[in-house]
Amino acid sequence: MDVLQQFLKTFFDWQAMGQVVPQMLTVGLPNTLILAASSAVLGCFFGLVLAVMGISRNAALRWISRVYTDIFRGLPAILVIVIIGIGLGPILRQATGITNPFPLAILALTLMAAAYIGEIFRSGIQSVDRGQLEATRALGFSYGSAMLLVVIPQGIRRVLPALVNQLIALIKESSLVYLLGVTATQREIYRVANDSAANSGNMSPLIAAGVLYLILTIPLTHLVNFMDKRMRDGKPVKIEPDEAAAMVGKGA
Repeated sequence: MDVLQQFLKTFFDWQAMGQVVPQMLTVGLPNTLILAASSAVLGCFFGLVLAVMGISRNAALRWISRVYTDIFRGLPAILVIVIIGIGLGPILRQATGITNPFPLAILALTLMAAAYIGEIFRSGIQSVDRGQLEATRALGFSYGSAMLLVVIPQGIRRVLPALVNQLIALIKESSLVYLLGVTATQREIYRVANDSAANSGNMSPLIAAGVLYLILTIPLTHLVNFMDKRMRDGKPVKIEPDEAAAMVGKGA
């Protein structure tokens, strides 16, 4: 019983959780969302560029896309953040005078996200029936216009669930930004909880951080499932009473 009580006191101290939650909501949550949303938007842009390069007729562009994707999908996230944030940090400070680690953190997250999102977009674009491209070309569109106006939008629509999954991954990976040495007002959710745990010697703030991450990610997970089901089953067709009666009459 002593061991159980000690465990509950260490990890489920409601008072310790209550003390850290306001800071997590006012400081950690906004910073986490800024990091995740910014890198997601930029990752989608550069990922689309990589996807187009990956299906290009130009062998050099395909090779560049493949090498980039292999490198940034193969490296651990923590290593990329350290190399970009700590390696390029002094250069950025010397060149611009900017000491805020957020630009480099967003850059590191974007580089990783672009590699994954590029593969997502490429698979979506290639899943579009080739007849769509040929039909558009037959109408007089150029290859670039046909891809931009017809094929790519259809491909993106097909991979929306996978893109939301990538946003979930970015929300979690933003917790590694603390390695770059953020100030009190720049801390994300994990850093706020970790500082509180280090000061109090109690791990309950980390449990509170985990709960907050779940509150962010679980609805997104269900959104992915909903979108995936809607895309597979299609939009339900609403049958009006008169149409339903007509169908019953035909069946009779």
